[in-house]
Amino acid sequence: RPEGKESLPASLDDLPILATRNLVLFPGVMLPIALVRDNARRVAREAADKHIPVGICCQLDPKLEKATSLDQVFNYGVVAYVLDVVELPDGSHTALVQGRFKFKVEGPAEGKTIADSELNARVKRVNEPSSLGNETETAVFLDTLKDAYAKITEKGNHLGMELNITALTDPALVINLIATNIPFDQKRKMELLAIYRLKQRGLALLNELTGLLERISIADEIKERAREGMNQQNRNVFLQQQMEAIREELYGSDTEDADKLQKRASELNLPEHVRTHFEKELEKLRRFNPTTPDYSTLLSYLTTLLDLPWNVETPLNTDFSLAEEILDRDHYGLEKVKDRILEQLAVVMNNPDGKAPILCLVGAPGVGKTSLGKSVAEALGRNYQRVSLGGLHDEAEIRGHRRTYIGAMPGRIIDAMKRAQSSNPVLLLDEIDKIGADFKGDPSAALLEVLDPEQNCHFHDNYIDVDYDLSKVLFIATANTLSTISRPLLDRMEIIEISGYLPEEKVEIANRHLLPRLLDDHKLSADELKISQEAMNRIIEAYTSESGVRQLEKSLASVVRKAVLRKMQNRPFPPVVEAADLTDILGMERHQSDRYEGNSYAGVVTGLAWTAVGGEILFIESSLTVGKGEKLTLTGNLGDVMKESAVIALQYVKSHASLFGINPALFDKYNLHIHVPEGAIPKDGPSAGITMATSIVSAFRQTKVRRGVAMTGEITLRGKVLPVGGIKEKILAAKRAGIDHIILSSENRRDINDINERYLKGLTFSFVDTVAEVIALAVTDEPADNPLDLQP
Repeated sequence: RPEGKESLPASLDDLPILATRNLVLFPGVMLPIALVRDNARRVAREAADKHIPVGICCQLDPKLEKATSLDQVFNYGVVAYVLDVVELPDGSHTALVQGRFKFKVEGPAEGKTIADSELNARVKRVNEPSSLGNETETAVFLDTLKDAYAKITEKGNHLGMELNITALTDPALVINLIATNIPFDQKRKMELLAIYRLKQRGLALLNELTGLLERISIADEIKERAREGMNQQNRNVFLQQQMEAIREELYGSDTEDADKLQKRASELNLPEHVRTHFEKELEKLRRFNPTTPDYSTLLSYLTTLLDLPWNVETPLNTDFSLAEEILDRDHYGLEKVKDRILEQLAVVMNNPDGKAPILCLVGAPGVGKTSLGKSVAEALGRNYQRVSLGGLHDEAEIRGHRRTYIGAMPGRIIDAMKRAQSSNPVLLLDEIDKIGADFKGDPSAALLEVLDPEQNCHFHDNYIDVDYDLSKVLFIATANTLSTISRPLLDRMEIIEISGYLPEEKVEIANRHLLPRLLDDHKLSADELKISQEAMNRIIEAYTSESGVRQLEKSLASVVRKAVLRKMQNRPFPPVVEAADLTDILGMERHQSDRYEGNSYAGVVTGLAWTAVGGEILFIESSLTVGKGEKLTLTGNLGDVMKESAVIALQYVKSHASLFGINPALFDKYNLHIHVPEGAIPKDGPSAGITMATSIVSAFRQTKVRRGVAMTGEITLRGKVLPVGGIKEKILAAKRAGIDHIILSSENRRDINDINERYLKGLTFSFVDTVAEVIALAVTDEPADNPLDLQP
């Protein structure tokens, strides 16, 4: 104000209040205030004209349209003079005010200095100290404040602060100017105004300036990053456009591959999620250079994706009699197996949309497991594919490799589906028991998803990378043994056991299937080569020893090759091969050891065993040597279970010596040696228990075992005979060896009742519960040839 015109009131009991929304005025600061309300304009104009001081207080709530009571404004403010009221070109009004000193609101005023004033307060003047301390401290502090403010002004010029405070030396004025003009929270400004000591206000202000400076720096850094990112993006777009132009100039607009794939995809009934994925990958292919490795990799992937039979199904054969005829035509015998398969075919034909169980055909090699799967596919009218799992030890062979790897390819399941060209084929999982596991994973665990009808509708191959529906596939697995298949995998399959063939069945199979096929393969007519019935029987007995017919086929193939060789050499060959001609054609007979060897010697007993290639007979031999009776010697490459059976058998015989007519003193004078011939072949299992007990009794009694007898069964220390498995295979082995009497556990009677009568022809069965019954049936009182003179 002009000198001499300033008139401070003697009393502050009646001070007009101008309430601001978002402005806090500090003492000593001159500032324009926008007058929005008409009432505020009239109060400001009268205060300017009459030189009346007013109080500038900030509203507690800036959203409030108008403060109507003192409770709605901050309780600290600044007494100021209105120097002038100016009308701006846009019609708004601004009052230029000069702050003088701080006050605190004591309460409402009793009168009105200005009639139009809506807020009047009784206030108390607050005299603030104007010093920060000594001169050095004040100077350093002011320089720090000015420097911080200068940096904010430099970096935050967008904030609109244009104060020149460089030449100011009054610390109160510098602090109040900066506090008034600095853009930070209004409530924080009110807290600064309320601080009594100037030094504390200055420190608080410096803290706010430091925080604001840091925020400005962070904001500038973010903007710089955004700018750089935008520049990089623009640069990449520009370079991409240049690359496209260069590519088109060098290679032309070659989109032939992509166009062909697009056309193929439009003709296929792809699922929606597959089509979306295909379109995305195809668009990526269009952007690649045809000479790059990525192009060929992606092209191969998209081709494989379209090669899969999405929603392609072959019509199902509904003629059940035709299906039955096909099974009987392709396979001789196997009545129970074919009955079970016919049941499955009937179920599938009756309900094509039902979930078919996974069948697992288990049997010795050469019994027709794989060919059965092919016949099932033909009977159903479905496409057929075989998936070989033998020796598989990498999980990626089932689930496929990820496309990031060089040489990646889909797994064997998806590859089989691609070859089958239908989504409802018959897939034969061959040799499922030969799967291995190593550091690359366990393929049998990956098969759990494939063979679970609840999961395989969303089978995920890593290479295809989209779910494929396998629920319509009929899976048939084959195995030689169940012992190597994991329990979870075994639980998902229905087991169908295929036993071996009788010699009579092998003759029929050879005459109906094997020999005609071999003659056709070697371009010979049926008149050029015939094999007599006697010769066929001789081939089966002397040149093969198996449950299946694979070795029989090889032997017949050798006969056919000899015929072709003689034909090409113009040498004579018998028009009908007789048994006497076999030595000249096939060489010496190879399987004489699998015959019953008689009962001349004490301690030699014939047992029956099961192997992965069918049933076999084995001989248990026991011999005695003079000693202390403490040593039991076991030889013949025996496993732990079989060794335990020998120990149990000896212990039982010792404890029941008098029952078997053995002098107990002999056990203390003679050592026992048990041997199982063919020591190069590992042997294990509990089924030789009663055979060993019989052999031990025969050895200590030095009497013969009954002629033509073979036995199988597990033994306990109580002398109980337990049932064993593989009965049908063991019966076939006994018949091949010329055995006519078989001793079994009583609990194995149900297995005999389940076997076709023709398999049992010529055999006598004795069912026992105890070892004593076995000894009574098997061991005679007839002295053995060359018996030992046992002295107790």
